[in-house]
Amino acid sequence: MANDKAVSDHYQHGELLQAIQTALGKLGKSIDNLSIEDLAAVDEFHIGGRIATENLLAQFDVSAEHHLLDVGCGLGGAARFVADRFDSQVSGIDLTPEYIDTGKALSEWVNLQDNVSLHQGSALTMPFQDESFDGGYMLHVGMNIEDKAQLFTEIYRVLRAGAYFGIYDVMRIEPGELTYPVPWANDSSISKLASPGQYRQALLGAGFEVSAENNRGEFALDYFTRLREKMAASGGPPALGLHTLMQASTPLKIGNMFDNISAGYIAPVEMIAHKKSAPLP
Repeated sequence: MANDKAVSDHYQHGELLQAIQTALGKLGKSIDNLSIEDLAAVDEFHIGGRIATENLLAQFDVSAEHHLLDVGCGLGGAARFVADRFDSQVSGIDLTPEYIDTGKALSEWVNLQDNVSLHQGSALTMPFQDESFDGGYMLHVGMNIEDKAQLFTEIYRVLRAGAYFGIYDVMRIEPGELTYPVPWANDSSISKLASPGQYRQALLGAGFEVSAENNRGEFALDYFTRLREKMAASGGPPALGLHTLMQASTPLKIGNMFDNISAGYIAPVEMIAHKKSAPLP
C-alpha cells in the first residue's frame, strides 16, 4: 500500500546499525558486552522511553509462560525489555525493514535472539495464526494507522481469550492545527491521529473490553523539560539517543511535539484492554 511505503520511508535512516555502533563506541561500550540498558536511550522510541514502558507493563500481569505481541515494535527495545525482565517470548512486527534488520542485530548483541522474534510487515495483516498470543502492547504506533477498526480487529484475532493488550499512543485531545514536523510525521499526510473516544470505539467494536484510560500529557511535558535541562547542563545530547534515529531534525520535531502537547491538542494516552474470555459451556 502507498501509505505503508510512505510511513516506512519516513522512519528509514540508511545506516542506522552503524550509527548505533559508532555511538556506543563513543560511550566506551563494546558490542561484545552490552546490556539492554546500554541500548535503552535509542531503542525505546516513544515519549518517556523505558519509564513509560515500565509504567504500561505494570498494569497487567506478565509471566515467563506468556508469549507477547509487540505491534509496531520499531527496533525491538520494548520486546527485549520484556524478554529480559520476565523471561517471556515476544514477537514484534513493524513496517520499516531497516528497523527490523537493526533490531535483530541488537537482539543478538544482548543475547536475546532466542526470546525475541521480529517480523517485517503490516499490523493490519499480521503473519500470525489465530489466538497465538497471551497478551501484547503497542507503543506510539496508531499515529500512522488510519484504520483503527481493522487494526484492533486484527490484534483481537491473534490474541487468546482473556488476553490483555496495552496501548500507549499519542492521541488527539482537542481540535487545533498541529505544528509539523513531529517524530511520526513530517506533515499531515501520514499523521492519522484519533481521539481516545475513537480508540475506545474501535476497541469495543473489535470485541475488547476497556478497563483503563490514562492521559499522560503532564508526564510528557515533565519528561521533555527534564530532558532539555539535562542536555543544557551537559552541553548537548549524549552520544546515543533518539537523535540517533531522527538525526538533524530531532530538536525541531521534539520542540513541535512539546508545543502541541502544551497547547492541549495532543497527549500520550494509555489504554488497557482485554479480549473477553470464552463463555462457559
